[in-house]
Amino acid sequence: MSRPDQPANDEHALASPPITAHRLLQKITEEYEALPRQLKRVASYMSQQSDRIMVDRISDIARECEVHPSAIVRFSQRFGFSGFSEMQALFREAYTDKTTPVQNYQQRVRSMIANQTQKASDGDLARECIGATLSGIERLGLELDDAAFETAIDLIVGADNIYVIGVRRSFAVADYLVYNLQHTNKRMHLVSGLGGSYREQMRSVRAQDLVIAISFTPYAKETQHCLRYARQQQANTLIITDSNLSPVAKGANSVLLVNEGSSFAFRSLSATLCLCQALFIAVAYRLGLKVEEIHEQVGFED
Repeated sequence: MSRPDQPANDEHALASPPITAHRLLQKITEEYEALPRQLKRVASYMSQQSDRIMVDRISDIARECEVHPSAIVRFSQRFGFSGFSEMQALFREAYTDKTTPVQNYQQRVRSMIANQTQKASDGDLARECIGATLSGIERLGLELDDAAFETAIDLIVGADNIYVIGVRRSFAVADYLVYNLQHTNKRMHLVSGLGGSYREQMRSVRAQDLVIAISFTPYAKETQHCLRYARQQQANTLIITDSNLSPVAKGANSVLLVNEGSSFAFRSLSATLCLCQALFIAVAYRLGLKVEEIHEQVGFED
């Protein structure tokens, strides 16, 4: 019986593996639809947690993906590697020179969970939550796609009607983005779904309108339904999500990726809020607005 990281025959394996982690992630995105169900889970994890691969064990990834470790090996071989260890080495080469608080934070959390004999203080728990927030913002700064961000600004500046969708934990972000963009002359619409009225609130979407959707795994069905309707109406779409493999990212005009830090299974929203604030500031700058004066509205003085 072979070890989990040893090679096995795979008719789909490539002749040679990608030479960089970035190119590997590109190939994973390109071939995602052709992957078997279990390997799609691994692909999603690789896309969302690329900065963790260098420190993760094969058993850690298998647990997170809810697959057997052998599926991780099959995934590695599918993309031309002899096994998981060889694929992991590619990520170590990519990330070793820029180790960030993301890896440091994850290692601290892993140690805290593993050490059952030492009780964490309330302050320790608070700092772990703060560490999760910092790790997400740090990663956003490192991985922000400048071209996609510029396209997002083009879309917002060019739209008269903008609809923003965010369900459950993403709702707070959607509301915040609408609040910010209401300081421009854009006609803003928060698709809240109040009373189950998603269909009715989306009914006025037309071609050339912009629909902004904020959605993270497991990707709300309501958001997917709204986006399907928006595309039928030939509206433009800007997506804020955690993976290019996300079902909400398909066919989007621009995709902005955010991978929040999580603390004891609770995900932060700080990096996403920061991205939305950056969007507004860039839009205000493009439109020539004086950001320090935008809160002054005629007719609403004390």
